[in-house]
Amino acid sequence: MSVAILLAIAFGMLAAPTSAAPVIDGGVSRAHPDWAWPVDGVRTVVRPFAAPPSPYAAGHRGVDLAAPGAGAVVRAATHGVVHFAGTVVDRPVVTVRSGHLLVTVEPVEPSVEAGDWVRAGDAIGLLQGGHCAATPCVHLGVRVDGEYVSPLLYLGGLRRAVLLPLSAHGE
Repeated sequence: MSVAILLAIAFGMLAAPTSAAPVIDGGVSRAHPDWAWPVDGVRTVVRPFAAPPSPYAAGHRGVDLAAPGAGAVVRAATHGVVHFAGTVVDRPVVTVRSGHLLVTVEPVEPSVEAGDWVRAGDAIGLLQGGHCAATPCVHLGVRVDGEYVSPLLYLGGLRRAVLLPLSAHGE
């Protein structure tokens, strides 16, 4: 993982509206208090975040989350101002700006407009079909100062990193 991505993750946690997410037993993070799961139902990650090795390389710059189906209400993952609500290429997208963060969900037919203030959990649109082939899902992406980071840093569910010694002697 590049230094730039590690710094983006570190700064992303600092840019969050309040303190970093606490860790529970088993070393798995809880959801950030200012964040909400964007769809109702079972909280399942269909496809995880996969940081690309370079800015233009292949990767998965967000997470795909299981959703009830097309027409399901999609909610703001965090509070902020709607930065964009419209179509990008061929899919409807809603992006919320919260400080240094841009939080994007797709494919979501917006019920909000650019400039609207939303709180975590507010309805922002309806899920459209077609993003995941096998199961209905919503794609959630988070950028911190332009760098993509895993949304699970804020939604919870990431395993805590364990640092190992450089050598067998701990030197």
